[in-house]
Amino acid sequence: MTAAPAGQVDLTTTIGDVRLANPVMTASGCAGNGRELGRFCDLAEVGAFVSPSVTRDGSGGRPLPRVVETPSGLLNAVGLAGAGIDAFLAIDLPWLLRNDIRPIVSIAGANLGEYAELARRVGNTPGIAGVEVNLSPLAADPVQASRAVSVVRRDTAAGVPVLAKLWPGAAIVVEMAAAVRESGADAVVLPGSLPGLALDSGTLRPVLGGVTGDLTGPALKTVGLYAVWQVRRAMPGACIVGSGGIRSGADALEYLAAGANAVQVGSACFADPSAAVRVADELRRELAGRGFRSAASAVGVAHQPPAARGDAQP
Repeated sequence: MTAAPAGQVDLTTTIGDVRLANPVMTASGCAGNGRELGRFCDLAEVGAFVSPSVTRDGSGGRPLPRVVETPSGLLNAVGLAGAGIDAFLAIDLPWLLRNDIRPIVSIAGANLGEYAELARRVGNTPGIAGVEVNLSPLAADPVQASRAVSVVRRDTAAGVPVLAKLWPGAAIVVEMAAAVRESGADAVVLPGSLPGLALDSGTLRPVLGGVTGDLTGPALKTVGLYAVWQVRRAMPGACIVGSGGIRSGADALEYLAAGANAVQVGSACFADPSAAVRVADELRRELAGRGFRSAASAVGVAHQPPAARGDAQP
């Protein structure tokens, strides 16, 4: 393959009507409210910063302890911890905007009314790059997920993309993706995680205060890739954001090849606070070294026969 100069690789990607400088985002809940990681890297260098899921009234989250390291990754049961929408709009969002960080605000409601209220307050705020609808409170119910996305799309300003984050490990991922797209989602976010349980070897009792949690990390990359592959194959025109086990630019490139338009870096940020920025830089070099002149030209190449793989030919 003919390598392209790294500086000439176009990393831009588009989510709805919003153009991002590169396809790498942080994952909701894995980067704090921005200040935490901002001490280690310039978050303006990632395509977008996804906030922790914001709720209407705030919550203390699930019982402690909430995170445990396992041989295959992190098992977490944080819940929807946070101070609520008023504090987010007054404190966290202004800080992100002052630092030229492109925020995608994750929201989670207990019912359709709360999703609508959050959408009105967040989705009409100047400067945001999108609204991510956390659908995990609705579990794997395509009908309820569809209704939530519909009210968020209705009450979010035109031109602000709505991303629907599907329930981790949903066996009906294609059905869920089709339902939320039909209800107005500009993109689907496919989390590469699975439910899990960790026991204390001494007491033989659950380690997490909430008993079960979501497993994330390197072992879950195959799960995330599978979800992205399935949705891209079923919906060639969908905008897909993939996540799960992304620790390097090479990992991110695999997600693009499987069909993702963008990726989210999650649990890797706990081990390396600069992971998202580093992955974006590494992705540029990976693309250049393989002859791709843009991130967009790599999207879905794993689905194509070798002769059709565009500018990455020998």
